[in-house]
Amino acid sequence: MRIHNVHRLATQRLADSTKPFKARGGRLIRCDYCMLGKQFCICEHQPLVKSTAGFMLVMFDYEMIKPSNTGRLIADVIEDTFAYQWSRTEPNQEMIDIINQSCWQPFIIFPEEYVVERERVQTGPLIIEPGKRPLYILLDGSWREAKKMFKKSPWLEDIPVISFDPDVVSQYQIRKAAKDNQLATAEVASLVLGHHGEALNADILGCWFDVFRERYLAGTKQLNVGVDAALKRLQTLTV
Repeated sequence: MRIHNVHRLATQRLADSTKPFKARGGRLIRCDYCMLGKQFCICEHQPLVKSTAGFMLVMFDYEMIKPSNTGRLIADVIEDTFAYQWSRTEPNQEMIDIINQSCWQPFIIFPEEYVVERERVQTGPLIIEPGKRPLYILLDGSWREAKKMFKKSPWLEDIPVISFDPDVVSQYQIRKAAKDNQLATAEVASLVLGHHGEALNADILGCWFDVFRERYLAGTKQLNVGVDAALKRLQTLTV
């Protein structure tokens, strides 16, 4: 299993906390990395793909230590995934520096109806400048928190926006969404990879999400335990 930036951010957030974080199902003994119940741990199955894309997770407070978070699944699969805690007044300088690095061409993934400057919204095929790689920035939190981060982050204001209008209904049954087509962070990243032209990587991440969802629901003893064939399908994709 590979330790990545979301794991490191979670460790740091727990170290900085002045009181214990109590997740739902607090009696469950969890794996420190996938945060599932130890009997449902998926760490040994963690896939890793080769991708020309990078991701940056800007995470609302406590999101990185919530067992239900799916942002960590992106970091499981895509090696170049950065993760930082959001701050309205003191954005992480390392995060800003990465966004401004000459090797990256950053884009924010967010619904276009919330973008005031319409010229920021990218339409048609993406044009990546020579010598650069796309860095897809995802605002990771509840829908209310994501909107707050988008509106109150001046350092994001000049970055182009990519918007998706997914026709699929989210398979995420771990948290209650405001709308059926409100996707989990990992589901959005899978769409991004498909848009980026990496269909197999998109499929692998989507399947990894299914594996996580299945084990999470099994651990909470819900009757609907998700996609029973998810792990088997993942293994066929990563052979």
